Amino acid sequence: MVTRMMAAFRMPRRLNRSFTVSFMLFAFLAVFGAFMALPLIYAVNNAFKPLNELFLFPPRFFVNNPTMDNFYDLVALMGNSWVPLSRYIVNTLFITIVGTVGHILLSSAAAYPLAKYRFPGSRILFSIVVMSLMFSGHVTAIPNYMVMSWLGWINTHASIIVPSLAFPLGLFLMKQFMEQIPDALLEAAKIDGANEYRIYWTIVMPNVKPAWLTLMILQFPMLWGSDGGNFIYSENLKTLHYALGQITAGGIARAGVGAAVALILMVVPITLFIISQSNVLQTMATSGMKE
Repeated sequence: MVTRMMAAFRMPRRLNRSFTVSFMLFAFLAVFGAFMALPLIYAVNNAFKPLNELFLFPPRFFVNNPTMDNFYDLVALMGNSWVPLSRYIVNTLFITIVGTVGHILLSSAAAYPLAKYRFPGSRILFSIVVMSLMFSGHVTAIPNYMVMSWLGWINTHASIIVPSLAFPLGLFLMKQFMEQIPDALLEAAKIDGANEYRIYWTIVMPNVKPAWLTLMILQFPMLWGSDGGNFIYSENLKTLHYALGQITAGGIARAGVGAAVALILMVVPITLFIISQSNVLQTMATSGMKE
C-alpha cells in the first residue's frame, strides 16, 4: 500500500501546451541561456590564452592560439610550496563534503517534525528560522567568531563546518517541501509497522530528493569557495581556494595562472549543478503545491 501511494505521489504531471507556445518558450529560454553562458565561455577561453592574448586591447572573446602553459605554470608554482597541493585539496574536500552532508541531514531531521507534527513552540521555532533568513553573514561574523573562540575551535576545520550546519535556508526549504508529502502516506507506513526513523529515511527523504539536491547545490559552492577567513591560521589546514588565491596575488605577471585558477575553481560547482539541474527545476516547479 505504501509503495503504491509513493508511486502516485511521484507521478509526473503533464502540461497542456501547444507546439507553437512550446517552441516560442524554448527559443526565448535558448537566447537568454546562451547570453548567461557567455561569462563561462569567456573564462574557459581565458584559461587557455597565452599572455600576449590576455593583455590585448580591446580583449578578444575567443582564444586564437590555445596553450596549456597557464596550467603548467600553476603546477610549477604549487610544486615550490612547502605545503603540497594534495594537502589543500584534502582539506577542501573534507570541509565541503562533511559540511554539505551534515547540513542536509541536520536540516532534514529538524524539518520533518516541524512539517508533520504540531507541538508546543513549533510555530515560534519556525518563525525564528524565517527571521534568521533576513540577517546577512556579515552581521553575525563577530558573534560567530566569539562562539568559535569560546568553544576552542579557532584554527580547526570545525570553525568552518559547524556554522555551515546551521544555515537557515536549508531548514526552511526542507520544511516547505516536506509539507507536500501526503499525511495519508505516512499514516499508511505507520499502519504497516514502520517507526519514525524508518519513515524519515525510507519514505520522506526519497520523496524530497529534489529539495536536498537543491540544498546540496546551494551549500557545496559556498564551502568549496571558503578560504578559512579569520578562523584558520595554520598553513596545513588552509583550503585550495586560499592557496590558489595566494598564487594569483602575484600581480599581472601571473594573469595567465589566475585565469587557470578561476577555471579550476569553477569546474567542480558547475559540474555538480549540471548533474543535478533537473531536480532543481522540479523543486522550483512544485514549491507551491499542497496536498
